[in-house]
Amino acid sequence: MERLDKIISSQGKYSRKEVKKLISNRKISVNEIYVTSSNIKIDIEKDTIKINGVFLDIKKNIYLILNKPKGYVSATKDNKDKTVLELVPENLFRKNLFPAGRLDKDTTGLMIITNDGEFSHNILSPKKHVKKTYEVTIDIPVTQKMILDFKNGIKLNDGVCKPSFLKIISEYTAIVTLTEGRYHQIKRMFGTFGAKVLNLNRICIGNLELPTNLKIGECRELTSEELLKLQEKI
Repeated sequence: MERLDKIISSQGKYSRKEVKKLISNRKISVNEIYVTSSNIKIDIEKDTIKINGVFLDIKKNIYLILNKPKGYVSATKDNKDKTVLELVPENLFRKNLFPAGRLDKDTTGLMIITNDGEFSHNILSPKKHVKKTYEVTIDIPVTQKMILDFKNGIKLNDGVCKPSFLKIISEYTAIVTLTEGRYHQIKRMFGTFGAKVLNLNRICIGNLELPTNLKIGECRELTSEELLKLQEKI
């Protein structure tokens, strides 16, 4: 059992102050009866809440997919840069949202935002070996030696990387799949060949691919099918 105003405000659209105002204007009902106080206790498993005559679909956890643009940092707040949370639509925003994992400021593509800590851990934990796939453009031609060395494990200053998959797409572009997530890993891996990464776009996490119809900067809820794909290897 939780307080009515806490339940409604947790869903992101209304603050507790706004909930009180709605109640005073007879805009909120519980089990078809208008309430007069925000202090009443609600059982979300049994009670139904309506706001302006519309049922409130209460969700404990929320799972969002974002096509991250350049220029945003993977953080909940930052004193200098815009954060990915600023791209979350108002109707989906929750106070306890955070990015599940990170992409560099200049990296684009698939990102998951949630308020479910256990779910995030399962995506990020090295023990889960959840693959992450990127499209990479570098400033020198991609070579067969790169393919072989990526497969055998690139040696970096923080140790040897786990074997990764590299597929040549064009002279300067490749698809890279990793099962670990070190700091600036792909940039450093290509750096061992004297290459500079010009563009890095994440296109897949686990079995979930970046939807082709999700535009850069767009953020929406994962569908049930997409959520299952993301959890298939977890």
